[in-house]
Amino acid sequence: MTVSGEGEFAKTRLPGKQKVAVMMKGFMSVFLVLVAVSSSWGKPEKSTPQVQKRVPQTLSRGWGDQLIWCQTYEEALYKSQASNKPLMVIFHLDDCPHSQALKQVFANNKEIQKMADEDFILLNLVFETVDKHLNPDGQYVPRIIFVDPSLTVRADIIGRYSNRMYAYEPNDIKQLLANMQAAKKLLKTEL
Repeated sequence: MTVSGEGEFAKTRLPGKQKVAVMMKGFMSVFLVLVAVSSSWGKPEKSTPQVQKRVPQTLSRGWGDQLIWCQTYEEALYKSQASNKPLMVIFHLDDCPHSQALKQVFANNKEIQKMADEDFILLNLVFETVDKHLNPDGQYVPRIIFVDPSLTVRADIIGRYSNRMYAYEPNDIKQLLANMQAAKKLLKTEL
Protein backbone atom coordinates (compact mmCIF):
# COMPACT_ATOMS: atom_id res chain seq x y z
CA MET A 1 0.00 0.00 0.00
CA THR A 2 2.85 2.26 0.52
CA VAL A 3 3.77 2.01 -3.13
CA SER A 4 0.32 2.79 -4.31
CA GLY A 5 0.11 5.48 -1.65
CA GLU A 6 3.31 7.05 -2.90
CA GLY A 7 1.95 6.86 -6.42
CA GLU A 8 -1.25 8.56 -5.41
CA PHE A 9 0.69 11.16 -3.49
CA ALA A 10 3.05 11.71 -6.38
CA LYS A 11 0.13 12.06 -8.78
CA THR A 12 -1.58 14.66 -6.61
CA ARG A 13 1.61 16.65 -6.09
CA LEU A 14 2.47 16.85 -9.75
CA PRO A 15 -0.68 18.67 -10.83
CA GLY A 16 -0.17 21.03 -7.87
CA LYS A 17 3.32 21.83 -9.11
CA GLN A 18 1.90 22.47 -12.55
CA LYS A 19 -0.71 24.77 -11.06
CA VAL A 20 1.98 26.69 -9.19
CA ALA A 21 4.11 26.88 -12.33
CA VAL A 22 1.18 28.15 -14.38
CA MET A 23 0.31 30.69 -11.68
CA MET A 24 3.93 31.84 -11.48
CA LYS A 25 4.04 32.32 -15.25
CA GLY A 26 0.83 34.37 -15.04
CA PHE A 27 2.16 36.51 -12.19
CA MET A 28 5.44 37.03 -14.02
CA SER A 29 3.60 38.10 -17.18
CA VAL A 30 1.49 40.60 -15.25
CA PHE A 31 4.58 41.80 -13.38
CA LEU A 32 6.53 42.36 -16.62
CA VAL A 33 3.61 44.27 -18.15
CA LEU A 34 3.39 46.50 -15.04
CA VAL A 35 7.15 47.12 -15.11
CA ALA A 36 7.00 48.04 -18.80
CA VAL A 37 4.06 50.40 -18.31
CA SER A 38 5.48 52.06 -15.20
CA SER A 39 8.87 52.59 -16.82
CA SER A 40 7.25 54.67 -19.52
CA TRP A 41 5.75 56.97 -16.85
CA GLY A 42 9.16 58.11 -15.67
CA LYS A 43 10.53 59.06 -19.08
CA PRO A 44 10.58 62.78 -19.85
CA GLU A 45 8.60 63.85 -22.86
CA LYS A 46 10.56 64.77 -25.91
CA SER A 47 10.62 68.54 -26.01
CA THR A 48 10.35 70.29 -29.31
CA PRO A 49 11.35 73.91 -29.45
CA GLN A 50 8.07 75.80 -29.32
CA VAL A 51 7.00 79.22 -28.28
CA GLN A 52 5.47 78.88 -24.85
CA LYS A 53 1.88 80.02 -24.95
CA ARG A 54 0.69 81.96 -21.94
CA VAL A 55 -2.35 80.83 -20.08
CA PRO A 56 -5.05 83.52 -19.83
CA GLN A 57 -5.32 84.97 -16.35
CA THR A 58 -8.41 86.06 -14.51
CA LEU A 59 -6.38 88.94 -13.05
CA SER A 60 -6.67 90.73 -16.40
CA ARG A 61 -10.37 91.38 -15.83
CA GLY A 62 -10.61 91.85 -19.60
CA TRP A 63 -7.80 94.41 -19.98
CA GLY A 64 -5.62 91.94 -21.90
CA ASP A 65 -5.84 88.23 -21.15
CA GLN A 66 -2.45 87.47 -22.71
CA LEU A 67 -0.70 90.01 -20.46
CA ILE A 68 0.82 89.16 -17.10
CA TRP A 69 -0.96 91.00 -14.30
CA CYS A 70 0.03 91.36 -10.67
CA GLN A 71 -2.42 90.47 -7.96
CA THR A 72 -1.54 93.14 -5.37
CA TYR A 73 0.01 96.58 -5.28
CA GLU A 74 2.85 95.29 -3.11
CA GLU A 75 3.63 92.49 -5.59
CA ALA A 76 3.57 94.99 -8.46
CA LEU A 77 5.99 97.35 -6.67
CA TYR A 78 8.36 94.47 -5.97
CA LYS A 79 8.28 93.29 -9.61
CA SER A 80 8.77 96.85 -10.84
CA GLN A 81 11.91 97.24 -8.74
CA ALA A 82 13.23 93.78 -9.59
CA SER A 83 12.73 94.17 -13.35
CA ASN A 84 13.49 97.91 -13.50
CA LYS A 85 10.25 98.49 -15.43
CA PRO A 86 7.62 101.12 -14.69
CA LEU A 87 4.36 100.06 -13.11
CA MET A 88 1.05 100.95 -14.73
CA VAL A 89 -1.85 100.95 -12.26
CA ILE A 90 -5.34 100.99 -13.76
CA PHE A 91 -8.20 101.86 -11.40
CA HIS A 92 -11.63 100.87 -12.71
CA LEU A 93 -14.99 99.44 -11.73
CA ASP A 94 -16.75 96.51 -13.36
CA ASP A 95 -20.11 98.32 -13.45
CA CYS A 96 -18.76 101.70 -14.66
CA PRO A 97 -19.61 102.37 -18.34
CA HIS A 98 -16.55 104.66 -18.73
CA SER A 99 -14.27 101.93 -17.36
CA GLN A 100 -15.86 99.34 -19.65
CA ALA A 101 -15.43 101.54 -22.72
CA LEU A 102 -11.76 102.26 -21.94
CA LYS A 103 -11.13 98.59 -21.19
CA GLN A 104 -12.45 97.54 -24.57
CA VAL A 105 -10.28 100.01 -26.47
CA PHE A 106 -7.22 99.18 -24.31
CA ALA A 107 -7.64 95.42 -24.81
CA ASN A 108 -8.16 95.73 -28.58
CA ASN A 109 -5.27 98.12 -29.29
CA LYS A 110 -2.34 95.98 -30.46
CA GLU A 111 0.25 98.72 -29.92
CA ILE A 112 -0.83 99.28 -26.30
CA GLN A 113 -0.97 95.55 -25.63
CA LYS A 114 2.52 95.02 -27.07
CA MET A 115 4.05 97.90 -25.13
CA ALA A 116 2.28 96.88 -21.93
CA ASP A 117 3.54 93.32 -22.33
CA GLU A 118 7.14 94.20 -23.06
CA ASP A 119 7.81 97.37 -21.07
CA PHE A 120 5.51 97.53 -18.02
CA ILE A 121 4.52 95.77 -14.86
CA LEU A 122 0.71 95.76 -14.85
CA LEU A 123 -1.91 96.01 -12.14
CA ASN A 124 -5.60 96.72 -12.45
CA LEU A 125 -7.63 97.41 -9.36
CA VAL A 126 -11.34 97.59 -8.68
CA PHE A 127 -10.69 99.04 -5.21
CA GLU A 128 -8.59 101.84 -3.80
CA THR A 129 -5.23 101.19 -2.18
CA VAL A 130 -4.01 102.55 1.14
CA ASP A 131 -1.27 104.47 -0.71
CA LYS A 132 -2.65 108.02 -0.94
CA HIS A 133 -0.03 108.87 -3.59
CA LEU A 134 -2.11 106.89 -6.09
CA ASN A 135 -4.99 109.36 -5.88
CA PRO A 136 -3.28 112.77 -6.00
CA ASP A 137 -6.38 114.51 -7.40
CA GLY A 138 -9.15 112.27 -6.04
CA GLN A 139 -10.65 108.82 -6.29
CA TYR A 140 -12.35 108.38 -9.63
CA VAL A 141 -12.41 105.74 -12.35
CA PRO A 142 -11.07 105.01 -14.83
CA ARG A 143 -7.71 106.33 -13.69
CA ILE A 144 -4.23 105.28 -14.84
CA ILE A 145 -1.17 106.10 -12.75
CA PHE A 146 2.44 105.30 -13.57
CA VAL A 147 4.92 104.38 -10.83
CA ASP A 148 8.66 104.45 -11.33
CA PRO A 149 10.84 101.47 -10.22
CA SER A 150 12.27 103.84 -7.61
CA LEU A 151 8.71 103.72 -6.14
CA THR A 152 7.99 107.29 -7.17
CA VAL A 153 4.45 107.95 -8.36
CA ARG A 154 4.77 109.78 -11.67
CA ALA A 155 2.44 112.69 -10.97
CA ASP A 156 3.89 114.46 -14.03
CA ILE A 157 2.43 111.94 -16.52
CA ILE A 158 -1.15 113.09 -16.89
CA GLY A 159 -4.07 112.86 -19.31
CA ARG A 160 -5.78 115.77 -21.01
CA TYR A 161 -8.33 116.71 -18.32
CA SER A 162 -7.56 119.37 -15.74
CA ASN A 163 -10.21 118.22 -13.24
CA ARG A 164 -9.31 114.50 -13.56
CA MET A 165 -5.65 114.54 -14.49
CA TYR A 166 -5.18 110.75 -14.69
CA ALA A 167 -8.45 109.92 -16.45
CA TYR A 168 -8.58 108.52 -19.96
CA GLU A 169 -11.51 107.99 -22.27
CA PRO A 170 -11.64 105.70 -25.32
CA ASN A 171 -10.80 108.58 -27.66
CA ASP A 172 -7.70 109.37 -25.51
CA ILE A 173 -5.79 106.27 -26.62
CA LYS A 174 -3.16 108.33 -28.46
CA GLN A 175 -2.57 110.32 -25.27
CA LEU A 176 -2.26 107.09 -23.28
CA LEU A 177 0.25 105.72 -25.78
CA ALA A 178 2.27 108.94 -25.56
CA ASN A 179 2.20 108.74 -21.75
CA MET A 180 3.35 105.13 -21.85
CA GLN A 181 6.24 106.20 -24.09
CA ALA A 182 7.01 109.04 -21.68
CA ALA A 183 7.07 106.64 -18.72
CA LYS A 184 9.55 104.46 -20.59
CA LYS A 185 11.77 107.32 -21.76
CA LEU A 186 11.84 109.10 -18.44
CA LEU A 187 12.65 105.86 -16.70
CA LYS A 188 15.73 105.33 -18.86
CA THR A 189 17.03 108.91 -18.61
CA GLU A 190 16.32 109.41 -14.90
CA LEU A 191 17.80 106.19 -13.55
